Amino acid sequence: MEKICRGTKGGWKKYQGNPVLGGDYGTCFDISMLREDGKYRMYFSWRKKGCIATAVSDDGIHWSEPRICIGPRKTEEGWEDEVNRPVVVKREDTYHMWYTGQYKPGQADGNSYLFYAVSKDGEEFTRVRNTPVMRPDCYWEKVAVMCPHVIWDGGQKMYRMWYSGGDQYEPAAIGYARSRDGISWEKYGGNPVFMADKSAAWEQHKAAGCQVIPFKDGYLMFYIGYRNEDYAQIGMAWSANGITEWKRSLDNPIIAPDEDGFDAEACYKPFALLVEGKWMLWYNGRNGSLEQIGLAVHDGEEL
Repeated sequence: MEKICRGTKGGWKKYQGNPVLGGDYGTCFDISMLREDGKYRMYFSWRKKGCIATAVSDDGIHWSEPRICIGPRKTEEGWEDEVNRPVVVKREDTYHMWYTGQYKPGQADGNSYLFYAVSKDGEEFTRVRNTPVMRPDCYWEKVAVMCPHVIWDGGQKMYRMWYSGGDQYEPAAIGYARSRDGISWEKYGGNPVFMADKSAAWEQHKAAGCQVIPFKDGYLMFYIGYRNEDYAQIGMAWSANGITEWKRSLDNPIIAPDEDGFDAEACYKPFALLVEGKWMLWYNGRNGSLEQIGLAVHDGEEL
């Protein structure tokens, strides 16, 4: 019998062969994607290794054997007991990665920080510094900053970051920061810039884990909306400046769990690419304790 995926709106369709990455690799989650030389490169969080790995694909569906590109680092502070939740930006001949280092991952008394690494081949990354480039030091960030998404703004000659802050298990809101060098970050004084819409049942609890990209004379955000601590779905929003006055899509949530799917209990951390007039969006879905990577597509550029 043909598999039917119902958990989509607004023209999005889940790939019927989901998940596209996981299986024997165990829990794979919170990804970043690049498209170069006609191929797709995925950076993903690999839980059983406590590391960030990369894989390559010709079609975004079938992936090469993962290769670890940066692993955990034991220190007295416990900053990087595990590393995960990366974003990678390629500028000229260098790959720049910002990622999350965690002490006591998923535990209430743990902490999360942001770190920075670079690479020439996109596979083996070297830390730029051994201390965090961002720490939770604002009231709303509580004990964790994580899930960075970074773009290079050539006009401003500035890296622009959207990141999540709050609880260690699941962050609660999204902040904004900017940097000239990728190391020293200036947080926006009006943070957080995006929070849960308490009037919308599907995201009444928290909003976090976003991707922000330039789109239609403004900025398009894909993000996670939490109905409660364990049930998550994916939505979209748009802002003229990428900071204030976010307008949510009337189609939200665009991707939701399927009762009998690999994503039966949650759909997390979206990352979308516009490829030849079609949107491809990868996300991690959870069923029980297992998270795997799935794909959804949208024909046509108009959302």
